Amino acid sequence: MIRIDDLALFVRTAALGSFSNAAREVDLLPGQVAAAIKRLERDVDIRLFIRSTRSLRLTAEGEQYLPTAQKVLDALREGREKLRRESAQLQGMLQVALPSDLGRNVMLEWLTGFRRQHPALNLRLFVSDQVADMFRDPVDVAIRSGVIEEANYIALPLAPWNRRVLVASPEYLSRKGRPLDTEDLMRHDCLLYILNGRVYDKWPLGGRIVTVSGPLLTDDADLVRRWAVAGEGIAYKSWVDVRADVLAGHLELLLPDYPGEPAPLKLVYPHRKQFSPAVQQLHSLLKSRFVEMEKGLPQLL
Repeated sequence: MIRIDDLALFVRTAALGSFSNAAREVDLLPGQVAAAIKRLERDVDIRLFIRSTRSLRLTAEGEQYLPTAQKVLDALREGREKLRRESAQLQGMLQVALPSDLGRNVMLEWLTGFRRQHPALNLRLFVSDQVADMFRDPVDVAIRSGVIEEANYIALPLAPWNRRVLVASPEYLSRKGRPLDTEDLMRHDCLLYILNGRVYDKWPLGGRIVTVSGPLLTDDADLVRRWAVAGEGIAYKSWVDVRADVLAGHLELLLPDYPGEPAPLKLVYPHRKQFSPAVQQLHSLLKSRFVEMEKGLPQLL
């Protein structure tokens, strides 16, 4: 069986050009390094070095084996580093800004479980549809959808496949009818909310912008989803926000031939130096959860 220490000595001897140099680097005797190389040669059944009293060089087989040995050592080092990062106890404060609907109905359970796994970590959640200013507000990371325009932010993908969809409850559709095309939306009660300080009443659908109206308006996007479930009108929402209601039959997808605009989800933070172990592990957790969610995507997405 190949010893990892022997493999490491082989790589360093090849790089340094002598048993003596490799031995000094790891505080061994040259004879111990030579014995390790002989043992490795016996294990792999090839001669790795051509030795003389004045020189040491790799054989053709040794040159061919060297990249493989280096890859094995690199993989082991990366594995150790990953285990060290994941096993290290997270502590301190992590402050996360979340959109209202996604924060309350999708990610709250995930984040609560994350904190439970790391009892020394304090977690603060800021749930709002107002976009957090990460250079002014007390926030470490934010979950955002759509295109991130600020070039000075770091944005890590969570759900690049996400997009907006049209939905309404079966009760509303039985009462008001089902829209047949985008023009038909103008006769329906469309549920509106404020996005980035403006009423979001221009909905990109199928490559065109449809201006809609309705009797209900809010600054909380979660209320729009609740109104839609209650049969108050048609909502234009992110798929991850309405997925559970669609799968449960509380809402139905509308106009599959007119796809909504992309709404990719990202984890955003101000600077690479702020990619702390807590942020790293949070990103890994959220990305894995959204990968599972992607498996249930309907055909129209």
